[in-house]
Amino acid sequence: MAGEIPNLNAAVRTGTGKGAARQARRDGLVPGIVYGGGIDPVAINIPYNVLYKNLKQGRFLATLYNLVVEGHDDVRVICRNVQRDVVKDLPTHLDLMRLKRTSKIALYIPVEIVGEDEAPGIKKGGVLTMVRPEVELIVTAGDIPEKITISVAEMEIGDTATISMVDLPKGSKSTIDRDFVIANIQAPSGLASQADDEDEDGVDADDVPTTDEAAEGGEE
Repeated sequence: MAGEIPNLNAAVRTGTGKGAARQARRDGLVPGIVYGGGIDPVAINIPYNVLYKNLKQGRFLATLYNLVVEGHDDVRVICRNVQRDVVKDLPTHLDLMRLKRTSKIALYIPVEIVGEDEAPGIKKGGVLTMVRPEVELIVTAGDIPEKITISVAEMEIGDTATISMVDLPKGSKSTIDRDFVIANIQAPSGLASQADDEDEDGVDADDVPTTDEAAEGGEE
Protein backbone atom coordinates (compact mmCIF):
# COMPACT_ATOMS: atom_id res chain seq x y z
CA MET A 1 0.00 0.00 0.00
CA ALA A 2 2.51 2.58 1.11
CA GLY A 3 5.24 3.57 -1.30
CA GLU A 4 8.90 3.43 -0.43
CA ILE A 5 9.89 6.52 1.52
CA PRO A 6 13.24 7.94 0.36
CA ASN A 7 16.08 8.41 2.83
CA LEU A 8 17.52 11.82 3.60
CA ASN A 9 20.95 11.49 5.16
CA ALA A 10 22.26 14.12 7.56
CA ALA A 11 24.72 14.57 10.41
CA VAL A 12 24.43 16.27 13.78
CA ARG A 13 25.84 19.80 13.63
CA THR A 14 28.35 20.51 16.38
CA GLY A 15 28.04 24.01 17.70
CA THR A 16 25.21 26.45 17.26
CA GLY A 17 24.78 29.99 16.09
CA LYS A 18 25.75 31.83 12.93
CA GLY A 19 29.43 30.89 13.20
CA ALA A 20 28.75 27.16 13.07
CA ALA A 21 26.26 27.64 10.23
CA ARG A 22 28.76 29.65 8.17
CA GLN A 23 31.42 27.00 8.75
CA ALA A 24 29.02 24.31 7.58
CA ARG A 25 28.39 26.20 4.33
CA ARG A 26 32.13 26.59 3.77
CA ASP A 27 32.41 22.80 4.15
CA GLY A 28 29.81 22.20 1.43
CA LEU A 29 26.98 21.53 3.87
CA VAL A 30 23.58 23.11 4.40
CA PRO A 31 22.64 23.68 8.06
CA GLY A 32 19.17 22.80 9.25
CA ILE A 33 17.00 22.05 12.24
CA VAL A 34 14.73 19.10 13.02
CA TYR A 35 11.86 19.83 15.39
CA GLY A 36 8.48 18.55 16.55
CA GLY A 37 7.26 15.13 17.60
CA GLY A 38 7.57 15.91 21.29
CA ILE A 39 11.37 15.71 21.11
CA ASP A 40 13.98 18.44 21.52
CA PRO A 41 15.13 20.13 18.29
CA VAL A 42 18.34 18.80 16.74
CA ALA A 43 20.73 20.90 14.66
CA ILE A 44 21.87 19.04 11.54
CA ASN A 45 23.95 19.42 8.40
CA ILE A 46 22.97 18.01 5.00
CA PRO A 47 25.45 17.73 2.12
CA TYR A 48 24.74 20.53 -0.33
CA ASN A 49 24.76 18.21 -3.35
CA VAL A 50 22.23 15.89 -1.74
CA LEU A 51 19.84 18.71 -0.90
CA TYR A 52 20.24 20.39 -4.27
CA LYS A 53 19.48 17.13 -6.11
CA ASN A 54 16.28 16.65 -4.12
CA LEU A 55 15.22 20.24 -4.74
CA LYS A 56 15.75 19.83 -8.48
CA GLN A 57 13.52 16.75 -8.51
CA GLY A 58 10.61 18.92 -7.38
CA ARG A 59 7.92 18.56 -4.71
CA PHE A 60 10.56 18.75 -1.97
CA LEU A 61 8.20 20.55 0.40
CA ALA A 62 5.49 17.94 -0.20
CA THR A 63 7.59 14.77 0.03
CA LEU A 64 7.87 12.61 3.11
CA TYR A 65 11.45 11.53 3.93
CA ASN A 66 13.04 9.06 6.29
CA LEU A 67 15.70 11.13 8.04
CA VAL A 68 18.83 9.12 8.78
CA VAL A 69 21.20 10.65 11.36
CA GLU A 70 23.98 8.64 12.95
CA GLY A 71 23.37 8.14 16.65
CA HIS A 72 19.64 8.85 16.34
CA ASP A 73 16.62 6.73 15.49
CA ASP A 74 15.35 7.13 11.96
CA VAL A 75 12.35 9.43 11.84
CA ARG A 76 9.88 10.53 9.20
CA VAL A 77 10.10 14.20 8.37
CA ILE A 78 8.70 16.72 5.96
CA CYS A 79 10.39 19.97 5.01
CA ARG A 80 8.53 23.08 6.11
CA ASN A 81 10.92 25.76 4.87
CA VAL A 82 14.03 26.19 2.73
CA GLN A 83 15.85 29.49 3.06
CA ARG A 84 17.77 30.66 0.01
CA ASP A 85 20.48 33.19 -0.75
CA VAL A 86 18.73 36.35 -1.97
CA VAL A 87 21.27 36.83 -4.78
CA LYS A 88 22.28 33.31 -5.89
CA ASP A 89 18.95 31.62 -4.95
CA LEU A 90 20.87 28.68 -3.47
CA PRO A 91 19.70 26.84 -0.32
CA THR A 92 21.26 28.15 2.89
CA HIS A 93 19.09 26.57 5.63
CA LEU A 94 16.16 24.20 6.01
CA ASP A 95 13.58 23.31 8.65
CA LEU A 96 12.40 19.70 8.97
CA MET A 97 9.39 18.67 11.02
CA ARG A 98 9.12 15.23 12.61
CA LEU A 99 5.90 13.33 11.97
CA LYS A 100 4.16 10.61 13.92
CA ARG A 101 2.64 7.70 12.02
CA THR A 102 -0.80 9.15 12.78
CA SER A 103 0.06 12.64 11.53
CA LYS A 104 -1.98 14.01 8.63
CA ILE A 105 -0.04 15.63 5.77
CA ALA A 106 -0.74 16.85 2.22
CA LEU A 107 1.23 15.01 -0.45
CA TYR A 108 1.03 14.68 -4.24
CA ILE A 109 0.13 11.09 -5.17
CA PRO A 110 0.64 9.75 -8.74
CA VAL A 111 -2.42 8.68 -10.76
CA GLU A 112 -2.45 5.37 -12.67
CA ILE A 113 -4.90 4.92 -15.55
CA VAL A 114 -6.29 1.42 -16.20
CA GLY A 115 -8.74 0.07 -18.77
CA GLU A 116 -7.32 1.87 -21.82
CA ASP A 117 -7.50 -1.31 -23.92
CA GLU A 118 -11.22 -1.62 -23.18
CA ALA A 119 -12.31 2.00 -23.53
CA PRO A 120 -14.75 2.31 -26.47
CA GLY A 121 -13.76 5.93 -26.96
CA ILE A 122 -10.11 5.00 -27.47
CA LYS A 123 -11.07 2.11 -29.78
CA LYS A 124 -12.87 4.66 -31.95
CA GLY A 125 -9.71 6.73 -32.26
CA GLY A 126 -10.16 8.99 -29.24
CA VAL A 127 -7.11 10.33 -27.44
CA LEU A 128 -6.65 9.94 -23.68
CA THR A 129 -5.48 13.19 -22.12
CA MET A 130 -4.12 13.38 -18.57
CA VAL A 131 -5.25 16.62 -16.94
CA ARG A 132 -3.76 15.75 -13.53
CA PRO A 133 -1.03 13.06 -13.54
CA GLU A 134 -0.87 13.46 -9.76
CA VAL A 135 -3.38 14.55 -7.14
CA GLU A 136 -2.76 16.29 -3.82
CA LEU A 137 -4.27 14.26 -1.00
CA ILE A 138 -4.34 14.61 2.75
CA VAL A 139 -2.98 11.27 3.97
CA THR A 140 -1.81 9.60 7.15
CA ALA A 141 1.99 9.57 7.48
CA GLY A 142 1.98 5.90 8.43
CA ASP A 143 -0.17 4.80 5.47
CA ILE A 144 0.85 6.72 2.36
CA PRO A 145 -0.50 5.23 -0.90
CA GLU A 146 2.04 4.63 -3.66
CA LYS A 147 -0.56 5.67 -6.24
CA ILE A 148 -4.28 6.01 -6.88
CA THR A 149 -6.01 4.21 -9.75
CA ILE A 150 -8.83 5.31 -12.04
CA SER A 151 -10.49 3.24 -14.78
CA VAL A 152 -11.42 4.55 -18.22
CA ALA A 153 -12.72 1.15 -19.41
CA GLU A 154 -16.24 2.41 -20.13
CA MET A 155 -15.44 5.92 -21.34
CA GLU A 156 -16.54 7.24 -24.73
CA ILE A 157 -15.13 10.17 -26.69
CA GLY A 158 -15.97 13.33 -24.75
CA ASP A 159 -16.22 11.58 -21.38
CA THR A 160 -14.18 12.73 -18.38
CA ALA A 161 -12.75 10.87 -15.39
CA THR A 162 -13.07 12.82 -12.14
CA ILE A 163 -11.82 12.44 -8.59
CA SER A 164 -15.23 11.12 -7.48
CA MET A 165 -14.58 8.01 -9.61
CA VAL A 166 -11.50 7.14 -7.52
CA ASP A 167 -11.74 4.79 -4.55
CA LEU A 168 -9.43 6.77 -2.28
CA PRO A 169 -7.40 4.91 0.35
CA LYS A 170 -8.90 4.78 3.82
CA GLY A 171 -8.12 7.88 5.84
CA SER A 172 -7.21 10.05 2.86
CA LYS A 173 -9.09 12.80 1.05
CA SER A 174 -8.47 15.35 -1.68
CA THR A 175 -7.32 18.84 -0.74
CA ILE A 176 -9.82 20.17 -3.31
CA ASP A 177 -13.49 19.98 -2.33
CA ARG A 178 -14.98 20.05 -5.85
CA ASP A 179 -15.21 17.08 -8.23
CA PHE A 180 -12.31 17.98 -10.54
CA VAL A 181 -11.23 16.30 -13.80
CA ILE A 182 -8.27 13.93 -13.80
CA ALA A 183 -8.39 12.71 -17.41
CA ASN A 184 -10.61 12.78 -20.49
CA ILE A 185 -10.96 11.18 -23.90
CA GLN A 186 -10.91 13.71 -26.71
CA ALA A 187 -11.77 13.32 -30.36
CA PRO A 188 -8.78 12.85 -32.67
CA SER A 189 -7.45 16.14 -34.02
CA GLY A 190 -8.70 15.39 -37.55
CA LEU A 191 -12.29 14.86 -36.41
CA ALA A 192 -12.12 17.88 -34.12
CA SER A 193 -10.95 20.10 -36.99
CA GLN A 194 -13.68 18.73 -39.25
CA ALA A 195 -16.30 19.47 -36.62
CA ASP A 196 -15.02 23.03 -36.25
CA ASP A 197 -15.18 23.51 -40.03
CA GLU A 198 -18.74 22.22 -40.12
CA ASP A 199 -19.74 24.64 -37.37
CA GLU A 200 -18.22 27.56 -39.24
CA ASP A 201 -19.75 26.49 -42.58
CA GLY A 202 -23.13 25.57 -41.16
CA VAL A 203 -24.94 27.63 -43.82
CA ASP A 204 -25.09 25.89 -47.21
CA ALA A 205 -23.51 27.81 -50.09
CA ASP A 206 -26.74 27.46 -52.14
CA ASP A 207 -28.63 29.29 -49.38
CA VAL A 208 -26.39 32.34 -49.53
CA PRO A 209 -27.85 34.98 -51.89
CA THR A 210 -25.68 36.29 -54.73
CA THR A 211 -24.85 39.96 -55.01
CA ASP A 212 -27.53 40.46 -57.66
CA GLU A 213 -30.13 38.60 -55.60
CA ALA A 214 -29.29 40.69 -52.59
CA ALA A 215 -29.60 43.85 -54.64
CA GLU A 216 -32.98 42.79 -56.05
CA GLY A 217 -34.20 42.01 -52.60
CA GLY A 218 -33.12 45.47 -51.48
CA GLU A 219 -35.02 47.16 -54.33
CA GLU A 220 -38.24 45.45 -53.35
